[in-house]
Amino acid sequence: MQLPASPVRQLLIRMLKHALDAVNGGKAVQQAIHKTGNVLTIGSRRYDLRKYRRIVVVGGGKAAASMARAIEPILGRRLESGVVITKYGHTVRTKCIRVVEAGHPVPDRAGLAAARGILSLASSLTREDLLVVLLSGGASSLMPSPVSTVTLADKQHVTKLLLRCGAGIRDINSVRKHLSNLKGGRLAASTHATILTLILSDVIGDDLSAIASGPTAPDPSTYHDAIDCLRQYRLWTSVSRSIRAHLRRGSEGQLTETPKPGTRLFQKVHHEIIGNNQAALDAMISSARAAGIRTVLLPPLIEDASVSGTYLGSLARSILTKQEPIPRPCCLVAGGETTVHVRGAGRGGRAQEFAVAAAKVVAGLPKVYVAGVATDGTDGPTDVAGALVDGKTWQRAGRLGIDLNAALKQNDTYRALKRLGSHIITGPTGTNVNDLYLLFVL
Repeated sequence: MQLPASPVRQLLIRMLKHALDAVNGGKAVQQAIHKTGNVLTIGSRRYDLRKYRRIVVVGGGKAAASMARAIEPILGRRLESGVVITKYGHTVRTKCIRVVEAGHPVPDRAGLAAARGILSLASSLTREDLLVVLLSGGASSLMPSPVSTVTLADKQHVTKLLLRCGAGIRDINSVRKHLSNLKGGRLAASTHATILTLILSDVIGDDLSAIASGPTAPDPSTYHDAIDCLRQYRLWTSVSRSIRAHLRRGSEGQLTETPKPGTRLFQKVHHEIIGNNQAALDAMISSARAAGIRTVLLPPLIEDASVSGTYLGSLARSILTKQEPIPRPCCLVAGGETTVHVRGAGRGGRAQEFAVAAAKVVAGLPKVYVAGVATDGTDGPTDVAGALVDGKTWQRAGRLGIDLNAALKQNDTYRALKRLGSHIITGPTGTNVNDLYLLFVL
């Protein structure tokens, strides 16, 4: 783990390591599943493996490979086969389950082929079989399975538009689900098998229909919602004719809706959340308090990244002038997944844009440090997890001829922070549970 030199560097490293370890995909699987003889216990459920003719594992997400490797020895010889899809660079070696690397956040042909394999495998199962589904953040992009009238190119284009417009995850997912053969409960509908879905949640509140676009969960959204999303963000005329035609047909009742809450098919499905953002925050807070630092948990940050960075930076001023909401020295932490409305052609990500916006507000403040970190180790389409800034960052940028205002306007925070040496680098972490945001006032 690489962090810039700072008085909080060692403490932040310790806090991040505790947080990431608490939600590691492999460890989460091992802690969630207990096997005694042929009986698996997951939460309040028990599965006698002798009852099932075939046991198959499928899934997707940035932590899917580490989750797959962990479940193999638990299922042992009863595991027949499996396939999971993960982001390029996030694979680990497995014995029985095939791991496919694919594109994220924009889907690609590797993901398309692997998703077809997942659907084919699931549809081959009977009521005598058990399908174990491993899901973590990123699965929506990694498991593309567009309906027959929509091409991969169509899907790639609409994905890029949705990622750039600043839409929230539920709006984006309403579109994804209604263009897919797999999302929005359709993976569950494709098989007769009993389904056990293990989830490392990247959605605040752990909404099953939102995580990975809910391939095994009921979908409350509709074709009308998908159309409304595209219209709201002024994308309706920008998406392909085939997408518009498909969504129109669905809204007119000519196509089958995604399976809704209360549908009988979900009686065969059990979901278990095995890790989430709150677990990472709890571990981080425990680590800070063990080091003797007063620590407060803030509500999740889910607004625009720059707005969220400005908000957290303003709390530093309040602490310094009023000792509110907590006296110094202290640490304030929050989880969440902010949004970015891409207006420029630069490179960056939520955590980096958050950090630069915070740096502007805390400029000139002594002993103030702000960090934004993506728990999967890749903030946006970059090779860094986030950034650490302080009260001197904005002035130092000016001395180096780095225009941070322009970086924010052009969504080009990556290059600016790289020149400043402010990046946090973790590499792939084997997890993905949203972002972590921290403010230290010493």
